[in-house]
This record gives sequence, C-alpha cells and structure tokens, in this order.
Amino acid sequence: MSMDYQEAAALLREKDQILILTHRRPDGDTIGCAAGLCRALRAQGKTAWILENPEATALFTPYLEGLTAPEDFEPGFVVSVDVAGRGLFTRSGERWLKQGIDLAFDHHPSYEGFASECCVDAGRAACGELIYDVARTLGEVTAEIALPLYVAVSTDTGCFMYGNTTPATHRVAAALMETGIDYQWANKRHFRTKSIKRLRLESGITESMSLYDGGRVAVASVSLARMAELGATEEDAEDIAAFVGQVEGVETAVTIRELQEGECKLSVRTVGGLNATRVCALLGGGGHAAAAGCTVRGSIEDAQTAILEAIRTVEREG
Repeated sequence: MSMDYQEAAALLREKDQILILTHRRPDGDTIGCAAGLCRALRAQGKTAWILENPEATALFTPYLEGLTAPEDFEPGFVVSVDVAGRGLFTRSGERWLKQGIDLAFDHHPSYEGFASECCVDAGRAACGELIYDVARTLGEVTAEIALPLYVAVSTDTGCFMYGNTTPATHRVAAALMETGIDYQWANKRHFRTKSIKRLRLESGITESMSLYDGGRVAVASVSLARMAELGATEEDAEDIAAFVGQVEGVETAVTIRELQEGECKLSVRTVGGLNATRVCALLGGGGHAAAAGCTVRGSIEDAQTAILEAIRTVEREG
C-alpha cells in the first residue's frame, strides 16, 4: 500500500546516508526529482547522493553537479525516483534493486511494487510534483531545490502543453517559480532550443512517417543509420516522441527508436481515448494513459507490425 507524501517525508527524516536512483535513458523528471530531493535532504543536514547514471545527456547533467555519489559510498537507505519497473534500473542501479530498494517515489500507474515502501500517486502529471510536496514538508524550498523540480515538472508536461497537465501542476510550477528561479532560461533551454541535427532528425521523421486509419494513427522511426549519418547524439533526440503527435489529425502517435541491431524502443502518445498503457503493456511496457513506452526485439519493421497489432487489439477490446 502506498504512503502519502507526508508519511514519506517523515520516513526520510528518520534516515541518513541516502542514495537516490534514477531510471535508464533518464529524462528531466527523473533527473530533476533526484537533484531536487538530494538538495532538500542535504538542507536538512542529511548525507545524500545520487547514483551516477552514465546515460544522462548534457541537457540534464548540469543539475547533477556536486551530487553524484563517490564510488565508495555505502548507503543506509536507498530511494528511487520516477522508476516504474525493475527493467528500468541502470546497470549500477540493478545492484541496489537486488539488495532492496527502501522507498520508491513514482507517478506511473504501472509501478511494479519493487520497493519495501512506496509513495506513488498516478494523479500527478510528473513525479516532480510529488517530490515538491515532500521537499516542502521537509523544510523551505529554496531556488536551488526548486530549479531541478521545475525542470522535472515542465519537461514531463511538455512545458504544460500535454494532456496530463492539471490545475495542480500549474500551482506547483507557480510555487517553484516564486522561489526566484530563472524559469525563462529553463524554458528556453528545454523547449525553444534545437540543434541543427535535431531539426534534420525531425525532417527525416516527417518524410518517413506512415499514417493509418485516415490519419488518426502516425508511426515514425529513427534508425541507428540515420543517427550515425547525422552524427546525432541522445541529446539531439531528447523527447523526439513528442514531435509525431504534433501532426494535425493524429490521435495516436508512435515513435520507434532503434537502440541496437534487433532492439527497438517504442513511445506511444495518445489523445482521444486510446489508452497508451494498455497498448504498451501488451508488449511488456507501461506508463500513463496518454504516454507510454516499451522495448521490443526485432527490426524497426517488426516493431511497427507489433505496435500496430497492439493498437488494434486495444481498440477491439474497447
């Protein structure tokens, strides 16, 4: 059974030597939550560190400066943030999964219950909303704590444009902004700046996109060959899944990223009622009703066939 944020904050007050874990292919929510929580705990006199995540891109690593755990750190309490499932832990994080996660913070309805205690609220647009409540319960939310939490909330809502955004999301964002953070800088960095390689990636996606069901379903792919051709990095491809859903008339947008030969990551974004979590669950994934993902074996063509069949299955079941 999940505890509420006040109970989670009370538990953290009793602990020290805390290690915070993020998920594979980290986004702004998991990084922002980790950084905000780590700084909030340190403000309370705790020893807190974040486990290094080698997959973090340069877009988010600045928020981790001074917070990454030394190799010899032995924690007394291990916390995960925004990690929904066992398969989402980094290789270094798998060690702690095996030894036991003490407390998990999450906002995914697909959370797998791997921790001894959890604070899960699927009604939050971002895990950052939840961590904000924990941080303000622990003590004052300073600008140093607030900036990464603002990044967490804003990136997981597409700068407050995605359908998961709620009035509560805006209230959290306002409270974080009122601490004096440079939110204009953060918004430009994360939402109004694109590399030329990113723009060329988007151009290629547009040219290769396939439309189904009268234009309601769009499927696009990004191959390793295309990434190599452009010299593009993970930072260039950050949140590329959001791009396909911008096409007029599209209600279900699928983006297929080739991770390595024979393995693809699929991201599904929906509006109009189709449950993305149910679609991705058929392929071993999960997430939210309007945004979910999964990883499948096979080529890009295999992945496209599998996801289209999963969409059809969920549509038939209603």
